[in-house]
Amino acid sequence: MTQRGKVYLVGAGPGDPKLITVKGLECLRRADVVIYDRLANPTLLEHVRDDAERIYCGKLPDNHTMRQEAINALLAEKALEGKTVVRLKGGDPCVFGRAGEEAEHLAQRGVPFEIVPGVTAGIAAPAYAGIPVTHREHGSSFAVVTGHLSGGKSGEDEEKWRALARGVDTVAFYMGIANLPLICARLLEHGRRPDTPVAVIARGTLPEQATVTGTLATIEETVQRHPGISNPAIILVGDVVQLRENIKWFEE
Repeated sequence: MTQRGKVYLVGAGPGDPKLITVKGLECLRRADVVIYDRLANPTLLEHVRDDAERIYCGKLPDNHTMRQEAINALLAEKALEGKTVVRLKGGDPCVFGRAGEEAEHLAQRGVPFEIVPGVTAGIAAPAYAGIPVTHREHGSSFAVVTGHLSGGKSGEDEEKWRALARGVDTVAFYMGIANLPLICARLLEHGRRPDTPVAVIARGTLPEQATVTGTLATIEETVQRHPGISNPAIILVGDVVQLRENIKWFEE
């Protein structure tokens, strides 16, 4: 009987390759197969053995190299061949990284796996822009939200927008540049102040990181004036953004 291998669902961190965890690096170095995403820094593959198999499965909103169902099947297939498999994802594998779906698929097939957390962009990009996502005087609650939001008006949608607008001090929207007008409009509609500070941080933690700031009333126009602000980006909404002027460090 062939011995089963194991799958490691590894967070690569937010961009800077030095922000991967020690355990994540250990997994890469002993992997027989690495299945990696578009947002995982490609320099991390330098830690992979020369004889290891490398498989790219990056996705864009309108162009998937490999469908999620195919990725799930591939992970199980390689592990059932007795191989050590690393699924390398940008940021943290459980924050919009589909690790839950992949883990469920593996568990259903009896394939051993581990989840190796990573530094998520919603915290790291603001930190590199000089913005702590919580602060005793400016924000004691924090939420992460997908930027691919519904603009619907169902009762469930309305309840979620109301909670984000009124119940959370700091909100990080992932990959939401295309939906920035909708995000601002819905937060304002549900009671967030027009002068609420907003930062948009593109390519966070990388040397080409760029940040613009404004308010819910002005940030859309500000982003339009800066064509370099594009995905991957974090939209951060909350009073903590005003701290950037005093403690920004990376872009200096």
